[in-house]
Amino acid sequence: MSRASETAYRKIRSFILQGDAYPGMQLTEEKLAEISGVSRTPVRDAVQRLENEMLIFRSESKRLSVANWSDGEIDEMFTLRAMLEAHAAVRAAARIDAESMAQLKTINEALKEAVRQKPPDISAFLEANRKFHDLVLTCARSPRLSKLLPALVEQPVVRKTAHQYSKAQLDQSAQDHDELIAAFAAKDERWAKSVMTSHIRRAFHTFSVAANRND
Repeated sequence: MSRASETAYRKIRSFILQGDAYPGMQLTEEKLAEISGVSRTPVRDAVQRLENEMLIFRSESKRLSVANWSDGEIDEMFTLRAMLEAHAAVRAAARIDAESMAQLKTINEALKEAVRQKPPDISAFLEANRKFHDLVLTCARSPRLSKLLPALVEQPVVRKTAHQYSKAQLDQSAQDHDELIAAFAAKDERWAKSVMTSHIRRAFHTFSVAANRND
């Protein structure tokens, strides 16, 4: 991929995940070229890559739009994510070192501090949450998981529902992380798998309720 195509990919992807895009939003090559600051040729390369990541959808009439998944598709994403993150937790429990354990604790304290703010600092919460799960994945030491998981984690972010999570739900996430840390400290793979599975399933139900409230 050329440098211009890579620039287009990065900027369009950021627009979808962090900008003003919303599920089902219509896109044109002209608009995407304007967003990315490059010509339409590299935009086409970037769009194909984003289609492969299921962030952009092309209709039968070739019209482009931001992906808008059904409830069933969202459920499947979280189901697959739970399977993969649970496997990552199993591997991490067997491989994590003292330095990484300390980092997980520090990250989760930052997450708790974000939740304690009035109102909770959702941006800081999401950043700490991302760092926590990224570190678990790093500790799993699996290149395959590192390639498979990010798309499943990021796809539902398009709906941007985190700002509707209650403080109790945010607190629960921190508690789940604490239990994961305890499972890692005990080197208990089955415990780590169980906690991570329930953590992701709980996130799905929280996400689902918030998304339906948004629709």
